[in-house]
Amino acid sequence: MLSFDEAVGRVVALAPRLGAERLGVASCDGRVLADDVLGVALPAFDHSAMDGYAIRRDDLPHDGAWELPIEGESAAGSAPREHAAGTACRIFTGAPMPLGADTVVMQEDVTRIEGERPRARSSFQPKRGAWVRRRGDDLADGAVAIARGTRLGPGAIALAAALDRAELAVARSPVVTVLASGDELRAPGEPGRPGSIVESNGLFVAAVARRLGATTRLGPFVRDDREAAARAIADALAGSDVVVTVGGVSVGDHDVIRPALEDAGVALEFHRVAMKPGKPLAVGSRGSTVVLGLPGNPASASLTFLLFGVPLLRAMQGERDALPTRMRVRVRGTMERAAGRTEFLRARLEPGGEPRAVLARNQASGAVTSFADADVLVIVPAATTLVRDGDELEALRIADLWA
Repeated sequence: MLSFDEAVGRVVALAPRLGAERLGVASCDGRVLADDVLGVALPAFDHSAMDGYAIRRDDLPHDGAWELPIEGESAAGSAPREHAAGTACRIFTGAPMPLGADTVVMQEDVTRIEGERPRARSSFQPKRGAWVRRRGDDLADGAVAIARGTRLGPGAIALAAALDRAELAVARSPVVTVLASGDELRAPGEPGRPGSIVESNGLFVAAVARRLGATTRLGPFVRDDREAAARAIADALAGSDVVVTVGGVSVGDHDVIRPALEDAGVALEFHRVAMKPGKPLAVGSRGSTVVLGLPGNPASASLTFLLFGVPLLRAMQGERDALPTRMRVRVRGTMERAAGRTEFLRARLEPGGEPRAVLARNQASGAVTSFADADVLVIVPAATTLVRDGDELEALRIADLWA
């Protein structure tokens, strides 16, 4: 049985890299950049950061009051004008600096004297270069503005647009097909029958996958019949980058998914992981399609997809940080446990101050409610037998997994 870290490493190594496609920059939110975006100088020209007056600092005395005639005006969208020595040019925020001027004095520090030739008067002594945003201060020509492997968010999209990029090369959206198995399953809203269970795991998997840029397909429920399951898996493999099955991967008499995967031509890499919840986990591939066989208990299915499916999808898209970043938390609560498996406890962060994680009351693998309220997974090392109130442990922020 593989350790959790070994199993995650095997899954990420199994991930094929998807090709790239070009999209309009406005459609790239949440997609992974396939090529570096190289910069042009930002700002593109020297401009004023304030409304005020552009001057040459050498035209002012070293101390005391000063007065300069006002000549010309520079507004946003205008071309740079020549600056006349010994004058002040009226300038507005975002306007290009007059050629020859090197400093801006805020209008609050200047008194405008009207007359046949208006004058600017002040006792304020500005520093040379004050309130001037120089060309390339924000980004130099040719610098990597956005590195490939970045999952694009609003800030990166705005930067790409500022660099005049109408399109970006991004990783192709992975196609994920989800198959939930079990004779007991029914869809939400369907008439109930004795012993039936409303299927929710597939909806969780599909929702998380979509947040990671995937195109998702929910297949029909798979019956607890080996031949029927093999046919359903073979159908799902066609046109999919990832097939996720939910349920039926353990060793019970009605757990037919693992042998059905082999019948469908899937070569299994491993099928058990030393973790809790979620020990029965089948991972394999057929051609370039990766298959994850998740356990059927709700908390186990959700957890294993977050911990294995999410890194897989990130790696397939070439994301730089496929594995999640861990944080440290103080645990609120106690728990005794048997050693031997890494355990992931659902918990809720307390607001403010040092991160403190309140352990969910129900840590059962079938607890649907625990993931609806949890925002962190507290990681208990395999050798630990007692979690005490106040212990410091590593944790994963759930929102970071699917963001």
